[in-house]
Amino acid sequence: MGALEGKSAVLTGAGSGIGRAVATRYIAEGARVVAVDIEAAGVDRLAAELGDAVVPLVADVRSWEDNVRAVRTAVSEFGGLDVFVANAGITDGARPLEDIPGEELSGAFDEIFGVNVLAVMLGARAAVGDLVRSRGCVIVTGSYASSHAAGGGALYTASKHAVLGTVRQLAYEFAPDVRVNGVAPGIAPTRLRGISALGQEPADSVLDGTREVLPLRSIPSVDAYGGLYTLLADPADSGHLTGTMIEADSGLAIRGLARPGGRMTDPS
Repeated sequence: MGALEGKSAVLTGAGSGIGRAVATRYIAEGARVVAVDIEAAGVDRLAAELGDAVVPLVADVRSWEDNVRAVRTAVSEFGGLDVFVANAGITDGARPLEDIPGEELSGAFDEIFGVNVLAVMLGARAAVGDLVRSRGCVIVTGSYASSHAAGGGALYTASKHAVLGTVRQLAYEFAPDVRVNGVAPGIAPTRLRGISALGQEPADSVLDGTREVLPLRSIPSVDAYGGLYTLLADPADSGHLTGTMIEADSGLAIRGLARPGGRMTDPS
């Protein structure tokens, strides 16, 4: 029996990347998933591959009505809701503030904070009643940029810092009935949507030379993160955790100035 046998989840940003990997892991662990994405192709493929355990749902996470619809879908299809995973997110392509025209800044801010921050609150608000009934949990995808500078540009870093604050505050507000935690990936080989208000196209999240600056000298696959989301969804193993953001950054936070790791002598 899997760690999440009989549990139901709503998972946003499920069509690709970490979201798709987490959905696949949840189903392998016995859960059923409402897979939410703004585009149909990815979640439809997920449902075709994994069968009735997946209900694909096209939705805009910035919409209150769409978040309510996602939660209601889980309740009607699976009989309740145990886990809400707020994973959808976009990037700013590490664009410095001074490179953004002033007249475009407000629109870019609204867009990235809408997806990365407001959507977390909307989803949590839509789900909290059912999560209280199940004594379930909220899991949020943060970032290395939730705690550090230079994990993106000013807009992305500010939005992911706000995500960390949201996790902590909601953990306080929802206690003792609902746990709220997060995972902060550092490096994951996926393509991230940019800010459309700035004309940004989806781009690879791993840049050339990334492996060499990591203390662990290895770029994890998106599948490597599924276990952390499973851990946080399983009260048997994480029932004592709330308000926690697990940093899964391949050691970025402990890099040295002279070399990434203490036993490394070859800079390549």
